[in-house]
Amino acid sequence: MTLQDARQYAPATDRNREPILEVLSQVLPGSGTILEIASGTGEHAVFLASRLKDYMWLPTDIDPQRRASIIAWTKHLGCNNIYPPLELDVREPVWAVEEGTVTQWLDTSPITAIVNINMIHISPWSACLGLMAGAGRILKAGGMLYLYGPFKQSGEHTAPSNAAFDESLRAQNPEWGVRNLDDVVAVASGQNFTLKQTYQMPANNLSVVFQRSAIGGSDRT
Repeated sequence: MTLQDARQYAPATDRNREPILEVLSQVLPGSGTILEIASGTGEHAVFLASRLKDYMWLPTDIDPQRRASIIAWTKHLGCNNIYPPLELDVREPVWAVEEGTVTQWLDTSPITAIVNINMIHISPWSACLGLMAGAGRILKAGGMLYLYGPFKQSGEHTAPSNAAFDESLRAQNPEWGVRNLDDVVAVASGQNFTLKQTYQMPANNLSVVFQRSAIGGSDRT
């Protein structure tokens, strides 16, 4: 397999990458490393990192073929502010970024934001719980957690297409499905995240922005 052959493609990326960039440009902290959870093909990583040059980008994915695609895209486009992708399962009690040599990468540029695009509806609810728990461990006060995807609001689908999508997801795996935003906010709140803003996005998706609050007036050490 050649380097170029390893690149994978997600058609939705072309539709949503510019709107995602627009939101991130408004809400990201001033500096640091952006940890992307479930980076998939890597197309978002290379597009966003190449335009957010004040940040380092740390992609992750549980799938080795996806990680190969991230590497291939990074080399193809010559992005120099992207770390090598890490294997990461959000349900693990300790993430790879919390131990080993990876922590040395982050000494000069700590993680100040976590980005998660199109994951929690195509994974078990335990993945959302794990994502929030990991974000709570890693981000300090003021850190940002960004989610992108379809959500129910007040328990209701926001469009017929989302209802049909939800049905198709549950047919593939009964543990999957479009999540109720109120449930996600409640889990985030339990990890000391405050919902700051939601943005309407293409194809009836939302950008959901959380900010890490201080605990008892001061952040954990």
